[in-house]
Amino acid sequence: MPQSQLKQASDTETAESGWKALYTTGGITVLIAMLLPPAEIAISFLPGVQRASASTVTVADWFALFHDHYFLGLRNLGLLNIVGAALLIPTILAVYSALRPDNEAFAGLGTLLFFIGIAVYLANSRAFPMLSLSRQYANATSDAQRSLLAAAGQAMLAEGQSRSGVLLIELACVIVSAVMLRSRVFGKVTACAGILGNALLMAVEIFFVPVSSSLGMVVAACASISIITWYVLLGRRLLQLGRLQTTG
Repeated sequence: MPQSQLKQASDTETAESGWKALYTTGGITVLIAMLLPPAEIAISFLPGVQRASASTVTVADWFALFHDHYFLGLRNLGLLNIVGAALLIPTILAVYSALRPDNEAFAGLGTLLFFIGIAVYLANSRAFPMLSLSRQYANATSDAQRSLLAAAGQAMLAEGQSRSGVLLIELACVIVSAVMLRSRVFGKVTACAGILGNALLMAVEIFFVPVSSSLGMVVAACASISIITWYVLLGRRLLQLGRLQTTG
């Protein structure tokens, strides 16, 4: 076989191996992300969690929570949401690669919006900045330093954490799921579960945050069921694509 053909065959094999790894990684990460909502609920029922969370009224309370239970402080400011969004990165990339032959334009639009949403959400996260401030507050050597740090923490809490990034992520997932409807790769049940789940999550973000009413809890529960279904179907299909890529 000529050298050029050998090189082309080697490049093709490397590319196929890369796609296989991407599909497999995306399938695994979305299945891990599926475990985070139950983990969030389980953490809420751990001894002392409700009491510690309810006591965070002032910035000093938050600093004390971070000092005593830094994981709980991070969790209360959205740590598991950050982890969940990060786990979806390889999944969305894998879905984009699978959807390109069917509708590259809208698959690309959904992927682009997803990464913009991730960037906005991380930029507006208060979890790690508050952890840093709490450590500086604990190490402060004067009342003036503690007053400045407390003021910075208070301003951060008063400003709140923007949810616009979350809305962009959910909108991106709606678009990607809509592309799946006409795809030859993903089934219509997978597509419908993604559209319904992410659309309901958007409704929760817009109309029911914080979730306190009975209607809000019903919508949130339906959204959770749909999203978990989407994650399971999506993860299973991506793992299948990874295996097909190996045998193909």
